[in-house]
Formats: sequence, C-alpha cells, structure tokens
Amino acid sequence: MKTIQSQINTEFIKLESLLKFEGLTETGGEAKERIQAGEVKVNGEVCTMRGKKLRPGDKVTLDDLCVEVL
Repeated sequence: MKTIQSQINTEFIKLESLLKFEGLTETGGEAKERIQAGEVKVNGEVCTMRGKKLRPGDKVTLDDLCVEVL
C-alpha cells in the first residue's frame, strides 16, 4: 500500500475535499459516490460521512492508497 502525506494549514479538512485535493477522485461527485458506497476507510474503519472532519494524525484509505493528514 502506498502512503501519501497531506499537509493541511487549517484545523480540519472534510473527507470529500481531501479525496479531491489529493487526486484520489476526479470530482466531488465521484468522491461522494465512493464514500457512500463504503469504499473509504478513516483510521481503519469504513466511513460513509462525506463531511467527516479530518485532523492531523488521521489516515484515509481508498483502494491501495493511504493518505496521512499532517
């Protein structure tokens, strides 16, 4: 599994925004569909909330990619 580190300059970033920002999905619509389909994990657990607030230390997994929020 490949790990990407994503630096944020705010208190949090929403899950849907992170997927778009890091290029894991092409559009917000695709991000929404994949999240609601249960394809995305946050800290090892399936997350279906596209507005989930991610903070430094959180890890998001989609397919064979892991994004660590810094």
